[in-house]
Amino acid sequence: MNHFEFTYHPPRSLGRWLLAACGVGVLAWVAGLLTAPDRAWASLMMVSFWLVSMGLTGSLFVGLMYACGAGWAVAFRRVPEAMSAALPAGAIGVLAVLLFHPEMYPWAAGHEELKGFHAFWLNRPFFLFRAVAYFAIWLTFSALLNRNSRRQDEDGAMLHSRRNINLSVVYMFVFALTYWLASVDWIMSLEPEWVSTIFGIYNFSGMFVAGLAAIILLLLWLKQSAPMRDFVNQEHLHDLGKLLFAFSTFWMYIFFSQYMLIWYANMTEESVYYILRQQGVLGILFIANVVLNWGVPFLVLLSIPAKRSPVVLTSMAALILVGRWLDLYLMILPPVTHGKVTLPWMEMGMMLGAMALFVMAFLAGFRRAPQTPVRDPLLAQSLSYHN
Repeated sequence: MNHFEFTYHPPRSLGRWLLAACGVGVLAWVAGLLTAPDRAWASLMMVSFWLVSMGLTGSLFVGLMYACGAGWAVAFRRVPEAMSAALPAGAIGVLAVLLFHPEMYPWAAGHEELKGFHAFWLNRPFFLFRAVAYFAIWLTFSALLNRNSRRQDEDGAMLHSRRNINLSVVYMFVFALTYWLASVDWIMSLEPEWVSTIFGIYNFSGMFVAGLAAIILLLLWLKQSAPMRDFVNQEHLHDLGKLLFAFSTFWMYIFFSQYMLIWYANMTEESVYYILRQQGVLGILFIANVVLNWGVPFLVLLSIPAKRSPVVLTSMAALILVGRWLDLYLMILPPVTHGKVTLPWMEMGMMLGAMALFVMAFLAGFRRAPQTPVRDPLLAQSLSYHN
């Protein structure tokens, strides 16, 4: 078999279903603009930030594997590499919100009087400049990592791996700073009177565990075809299951750290964030957020057999993706809708469209290179890997 041939051929009906789902998302947003414009723009930010997070997790996972010298993941590295193709679509959505509906942010609409550093940081031209800079940095690093990886398919030179190792070490530091600031800019500044110093870490934990869930689902889907079926084994699934379990628990640790400190201090300017999200239906969703992102995955994935079971991993990964959607909903929608909860037809329709767009972007990225980096020097280590 020619390893440079794209051997996974999705059924034609899949493309039609994905386009239909994207259409549902667009229709839901248009209907929202006509009925509840603020909520529609907030929902666009939610699904766009989700797409950005999925794309960033792909490039971050690849960078971490290079920086740590982790050869076990080489066999399926093309999956997270292709996930980064979703980043441009998410960037367009985020920038559209920032450019065309800044009124969603109280400070931009003039509802909040900013002083001192807040006035300097939440300055609209500087705010937009930072957003463009974040995306330029992420897209550049992602493109360079993918380019070096795919060039290695042509000549098998170790030089490309060394370049990616050096690039990844820098990317880890740059990503940590830029993603933290982006989370503060685009989400936390929806409530400029509220501040949390670990909000960026909280968003990273949610982003990464959801991205791991997406990698697992995509890998299990693609494992039905050759050569992925021959190159990915149960040992790889076991390690991904361990990472899913670990980062789900890390998300809960950061969630509890933020909540406990604010609850214990009981200061009005801090507790207002959680008071808004623990009233009525939002209170039920607040508890469901913990159950979906940590409670059920923690209990189910405790055993070794569960981490090695495709059925269990599929169900837990899907559950965590639903939990990530709910987590973003609770971060973004309540301050825009002032805590009012209605049937989330708009958010669900747009999320369906975003997921379909993500799969389409992933497949487009996956077609650009062989399914497996067959000339990577660490591939043999990955194929013979055992826990």
